[in-house]
Amino acid sequence: MRTLSMIMALLMVPACLAAQGEQTLMSGPIESGGFGGPVLKFTELVDEFGLLVGGRGGWIINHTFVLGAGGYGLANRDNFEFLVDGRARQLEMGYGGLELEYVNRSHELIHFSVQALVGAGGADWGRDFDFDPDFDDGDAFFVAEPGLNIIMNVTEFFRVGFGGSYRFVEDLELPGLSDDDLTGPSGVLTFKFGKF
Repeated sequence: MRTLSMIMALLMVPACLAAQGEQTLMSGPIESGGFGGPVLKFTELVDEFGLLVGGRGGWIINHTFVLGAGGYGLANRDNFEFLVDGRARQLEMGYGGLELEYVNRSHELIHFSVQALVGAGGADWGRDFDFDPDFDDGDAFFVAEPGLNIIMNVTEFFRVGFGGSYRFVEDLELPGLSDDDLTGPSGVLTFKFGKF
């Protein structure tokens, strides 16, 4: 009798679990929003001050999770003129990719978010009129950039973020440059326009 009771109890466990319903990351109705806007990143590249200008945007899920993309390019090329292979060259650099973000308590006036970009970029020494086909002047690289932001709700449709990020660059093969030359921290200013 005890064995029969044990078997019956074991058979009822899956039925009880199934009755509780399927567990998911998000349940109930999903609220959607979206945003887009310009971004300024103040950083150091090759031991010089660099200004990266770009933009980002994304789909906001339940006021909390963002699935989006961003792209950024070097705006102050004049700061990055170097003698490479006997010629004066200017660095050109940009990157972009998928951006994921978690926003904490987005309804509060001041709140924070944690984000990460994973993608690719490119760097080259520019081209001049005296083109040398033997000079390898460009290469692609992998980039990952986690970041943290403090966000202020200015209006219902406009937010400003102040934060920092750290850019990891891998697999850059360009004469006169290494991964470390493009790896480093950034101060970030973000303007978000949209439905939050």
